[in-house]
Order: sequence, then structure tokens, then C-alpha cells
Amino acid sequence: MEENKSKPWWLGIAVVLLGAICLYSGSNLPSTAQYAAIGPGLFVNLAGLGLVILGILLTIQIARGERFESQDTENASGSTPMDKRAFITALIGCLIPALTIKTLGLPLTAMLTFTLIARAFGSSKVLIDLICGFLLGALSWLLFSYLGLQLGEFFPLIGV
Repeated sequence: MEENKSKPWWLGIAVVLLGAICLYSGSNLPSTAQYAAIGPGLFVNLAGLGLVILGILLTIQIARGERFESQDTENASGSTPMDKRAFITALIGCLIPALTIKTLGLPLTAMLTFTLIARAFGSSKVLIDLICGFLLGALSWLLFSYLGLQLGEFFPLIGV
């Protein structure tokens, strides 16, 4: 009985729940589009289905007693503790778009996100990361505008 308590059942269940959320959200999106045979709902539904299947497989592995331990890689030891500063920096970088895209626009949001994620991976070249992030965001915005898909204003703060 004590062995069951130490098994991370919540992990498999969490993955299945994430998949179910994707499937539910994807059911509100069209699976086909007027301009293409494949719509946005198809990809969300495929991701949700994949998460449900992987969550079930993970739960089966946990039930069989498979252990999930860190493994050594080419350049890192499995016993190395997690770098919490890098993790939090990457987490903030992932949250930035949800909080700033409407007020700052895609180029500035991409600039901040790219810089934070690059910093989490160990980059110390902040100016180059800012420039790369801005260029990627600006080019993405221009490409989507060219395709007729509006991502909001380029710089909403100044009305451009």
C-alpha cells in the first residue's frame, strides 16, 4: 500500500486532463476552413488526442512500477539539481505573450519573450537577443499581414 503512495499517479492523470481540455477547446474551433482543407481545430484536436494517449500510456507505466529518475546526458549529470533561476526566467518568458501581446504588439512581445528564453538557456548577449526577437516578431507580423491574417497592430502603444 505504501508503494502506491510513492507512485506519481497525478502525472499521468494531469496529462490526460490536459488532453481533455485541448479536445474540449478544439471542439469549438472549425476543423476545416474556407481557404484550406485543414482548419485550426484539427491541430488542437490532434494535440489533445495525442496528450490523452500519452497520458494513458504514462499511467500504465506508473502502474507497472517503472521508475522515473534523472538520466545522464552528454553534457549533464542526472544528479545535477534543477536551475530554479533559469526555470523561472523561462516560465516568465512563456507568460509574457499572454500578458502583453495586446498592449505591446507582436514585435515587442516577441523581443521580450525571445530574450528571456535565450537568457534561461544561458545567453549573455542581451542586445543581440533583443534584436533577434524583435526581427523575428516583426517578420512574423509582416508575413501574417501579407497572408491576410491580422495579428493586431504592429505597435499598439503608438497606434501603428
